[in-house]
Amino acid sequence: MSLSVYKVWDVPTRIFHWLNVVCVLGLMAIGTVILNADSLGVTNDGKVILKTTHVLVGYVFALNLLWRLIWAFVGGKYARWASILPFGSGYTEKLKHELREMRLGRTVNYRGHTPLGRIAVTVLLLTLTVQAATGLILAGTDVYMPPFGGVIAENIAAQGLDPSEVRPYAPETVDPEAYAQMREFRSPVIQTHELMYFVLIGLIALHLFAVVATELKHGGNIISAMFTGRKILNSPPADADE
Repeated sequence: MSLSVYKVWDVPTRIFHWLNVVCVLGLMAIGTVILNADSLGVTNDGKVILKTTHVLVGYVFALNLLWRLIWAFVGGKYARWASILPFGSGYTEKLKHELREMRLGRTVNYRGHTPLGRIAVTVLLLTLTVQAATGLILAGTDVYMPPFGGVIAENIAAQGLDPSEVRPYAPETVDPEAYAQMREFRSPVIQTHELMYFVLIGLIALHLFAVVATELKHGGNIISAMFTGRKILNSPPADADE
């Protein structure tokens, strides 16, 4: 069996991937504690520390994601939208072919993402984007941090109080009516953020299963390629001439 080495993932793409892994795992760990803070007996001060830490990690996560979305316009060939989004010239036929080969217990090698992989990556990026957007809103409505915290604080500050003195879990610093309206606005945002949290858990589990199963059954160095940037394949990739 002849093996060939193919350069695939550029350095920025690999940095994004592993920084995203660290951020997402950290955010999910902190988020899980926040969701169960009351049953764990966490004090209000403890909740503020947890939420502030969650937001700080979230900033890194959001900036890293924004960079990846921009890099998809200007990055290497296999990092670009044309190699990520599940459409384009011949995509449907490639997807049908991949599904047909899977039913027969065979695999089709790709340098970049497979047709099924492109669907998975698109859904994952969309989920991450929703989490980043809703998280930034919640940072302002929960612990009054940028980019929206200042505006929120101005709108809910108690009469005669400087907005900079508005504090989470300090009802004496806010106007009750304005605060209630803010919480009403916040409600669908937090619901979406929590829903996407569970969706993300499912997507990560599915991603890990697919990667490990493919690695064990068909090889291709999927995992190591995200460290080295190179795949070792036993047959020419289907996207070699794209």
